[in-house]
Amino acid sequence: MTTLPKTPTFNLSGKRALVTGGATGIGLGASVALAEAGASVTIAARRADVVEGAAEAIRSAGYEAQGLSLDITDLDAVADTFSDPFDIVVNSAGLARHSPATQTDPGDFDAVMSINLRGAYFLSSHAAKALMEAGKPGSIIHISSQMGHVGGLERAVYCASKWGVEGMVKAMAIEWGKKNVRINTICPTFIKTPLTEQTFSRPEMVEWVLSKIKLPRIGEVEDIMGAVLYLASDASAMVTGTSLLIDGGWTAD
Repeated sequence: MTTLPKTPTFNLSGKRALVTGGATGIGLGASVALAEAGASVTIAARRADVVEGAAEAIRSAGYEAQGLSLDITDLDAVADTFSDPFDIVVNSAGLARHSPATQTDPGDFDAVMSINLRGAYFLSSHAAKALMEAGKPGSIIHISSQMGHVGGLERAVYCASKWGVEGMVKAMAIEWGKKNVRINTICPTFIKTPLTEQTFSRPEMVEWVLSKIKLPRIGEVEDIMGAVLYLASDASAMVTGTSLLIDGGWTAD
């Protein structure tokens, strides 16, 4: 008799999840995906009213969520957040300040790096340390970008931050793999969110984006939710130190 393999579960019941930047855009999509799969989701962002509004909306839909006011550039607050480990951490906090490279303001450079790279680094470190000290496996997921794999117009600072995240994740995966703590990135193309409103308000930028995406549309938040669930679940148990590109074929060139 043929023994059939068993499909890994996407069920996250009994898991604790933290989603930074989890109240809007891609982060909110991640929060919903994890909650629908059974996880108890802590939605973190700087504004308490915004995170509580998102958490209440998820609770009203019948799932488990709570809000947490957290600035990931506040490293003491980040450390305190992991007094108990989270099984799943999705980092969707991010900042974009675009300009030609010759006109970059140092303050903008520092602000982007502080959140996108420095914040991501120490969030990962504290999340992994808490898991390893508790002897638990876990999955850390960063919402990176296709711009961590290619360059882009007026995006030298943003690209620098995301290329940094991609390298950071590979090194951390090597260090933490034997402890069964996985770390990966999701790299979307341009997704319709509040963060991209400025880009889509410029017709020439819309034309550029559509010329690069091979599929016939711009991305939606829903396009990212399945990837979050995959990397958070047992379905990706052998996946670490890599990038899941959801770019509509942008990087296929």
